Amino acid sequence: MVAARMNARLKKRAAPTRLGRRAQNQVDKRERIQRAGWELFTTVGYDETTTREVAERADVAVGTLFLYAEDKRDLLCLVMHDALAAVTNERFATMPVDAPLVDQLMHLFDGLFAMYGAHPELAAAFVQHFPAARGPNGIAVLELTMIAVSRIAQLVVTRQERGEVAVGIDAIQAASNIFSLYFGVLITWIAGLNSLEHPIAVSLRGALDLQMRGLRR
Repeated sequence: MVAARMNARLKKRAAPTRLGRRAQNQVDKRERIQRAGWELFTTVGYDETTTREVAERADVAVGTLFLYAEDKRDLLCLVMHDALAAVTNERFATMPVDAPLVDQLMHLFDGLFAMYGAHPELAAAFVQHFPAARGPNGIAVLELTMIAVSRIAQLVVTRQERGEVAVGIDAIQAASNIFSLYFGVLITWIAGLNSLEHPIAVSLRGALDLQMRGLRR
């Protein structure tokens, strides 16, 4: 389902009509590269696919590909960016507003686990390589992460207003801690110490429950 949504998003997304021919051409090339990367990384594998093969699938020159992605890690971030944004936006849009904070956080993170679980090899490559990505797409994913942290912080603020979280808690710091717990369990999955199904959710919920003890003070 995630793959279908991603492919549909890449195929149907249209550039604004006010774009000039040159800008439209750039958008088209970016989308072809993104789609080609997604298709090859999810079928052939990230490690087994070369940037040249992605360029050939996208029908662009290799030099053109590097105008849109600095290196292979950056290309991976280009491929993953829209999928991450789509899942995150959908989860916040369907957030259960009256649920306890931990349940809200698990609603968000369960959606991301499901996305990763649909393509575990690609997800493992992303979690492994994203921290070292320094190109423009890596920066874009980092910005997306910071936006997610700020949205988590707003959940914390709302719970402060309702008395679930202590008023003196710094919401941004709390959100950063929460995101770190989430990323930490992903690392245990990469290391083979956990699975993306039931055990990882149990591990994360336990860590979040422990974090809540501190947030209530």
